[in-house]
Amino acid sequence: MATIKDSVHDHIAVEGVSEDLLDTPAVQRLRRIKQLGTVELVYPSANHTRFEHSLGVYHLATRALDHLGIEGKRAERVRAAAILHDIGHSPFSHNIEELVARHTGKYHDEVEDLLTGGEIARVLALHDIDPTRVAALVSGDGEFGQLVSGELDVDRMDYLVRDAHHTGVPYGTIDTGRLVRELRFVDGELVLADGNVQTAESLLLARALMNPVVYNHHVARISKAMLRRGTEALLSSGGADAGTVRRMDDRDLTVALRDCPDSAEFARRLDDRDLYKRAVWAELRDVPDDIVDADHDEIAAFERDIADRANVDPDWVVLDVPSRPEMRESTSRVVVSGEVRQLGTQSTLVGALRRAQHEQWRLGVYAPEEATDRVGQATEEVLGLDLDALVVDVRKSINATLDEF
Repeated sequence: MATIKDSVHDHIAVEGVSEDLLDTPAVQRLRRIKQLGTVELVYPSANHTRFEHSLGVYHLATRALDHLGIEGKRAERVRAAAILHDIGHSPFSHNIEELVARHTGKYHDEVEDLLTGGEIARVLALHDIDPTRVAALVSGDGEFGQLVSGELDVDRMDYLVRDAHHTGVPYGTIDTGRLVRELRFVDGELVLADGNVQTAESLLLARALMNPVVYNHHVARISKAMLRRGTEALLSSGGADAGTVRRMDDRDLTVALRDCPDSAEFARRLDDRDLYKRAVWAELRDVPDDIVDADHDEIAAFERDIADRANVDPDWVVLDVPSRPEMRESTSRVVVSGEVRQLGTQSTLVGALRRAQHEQWRLGVYAPEEATDRVGQATEEVLGLDLDALVVDVRKSINATLDEF
């Protein structure tokens, strides 16, 4: 058994197949992938890694299994899935996941190809564990897959408290002890036991508060968009293929971006925190539906048209269109008066948080500071945005004020 000191959960005891998996190259690679990607450009202490997080997920999964009375081979498969659940991540975590998936067809939770060969396959075979069943758990399939990837999963519990701890932002604080103690299986569904509507709400509220302050902070979004654009340039130039990028770590990708002439300027700006500024920051109600729902190729075409209209280098225009607001946690299931119900039907808080999500949604268009006025005007013309004049006129003032944060 290995005992590891963790900044969030104190001492974590790792044993069995999970202990043997720790020192495999695929798991050790997670030490070199930051949990929050470019968020450290906002919060300097947010440099914790996917390795730490995986240990935390393992710890909470072990506690949940103990409370649920699940033992033996079933428990070992879940613990293995907890340790391995993030090995499919690309560099900088979610920052370039969509880009890599467009080229490889694989998202971070599709890991079967990584489990059926090499050192991980050897370790799993040594413990008589089927890698395809572990991969299914990582994807959230089956009854016990809900513990690893679902609305009440231990993955979410760990990253909220860990991200809050390392950013210094208190909003992600949740009672993980109560959450794992109150988990139950009812007719194959993972639920919270009777009397835990507020417990479920705390998970929902923590995520809702962390979104605008950490995960969707405007500097985090700008730097993420620049990293994505630089990686696109790397792939388009033949500097690397998507399969290779998928298995890089943060350092590998950073070096590749610096060494490729087509992506070097993006790498320099990220290295120096010489980031683009907001030319447009538009609310959902001001953006036509066809733009909100645009796919990658349509967004790229809009960027080219905006650059042409503004008479700037195409690399100077980055259009950042988030997905429509959604709240998966609202489908969490809780027992109320002996009946399993969705949280969204029991909590008045859900409706308020949904409205807040819509109000916080922003379309962003980013450009070098000297081009923001031209790019902003061109964006309004190309996209047909009906923005309040005040929002456009004070664009520079907003950038100057919030960039101090």
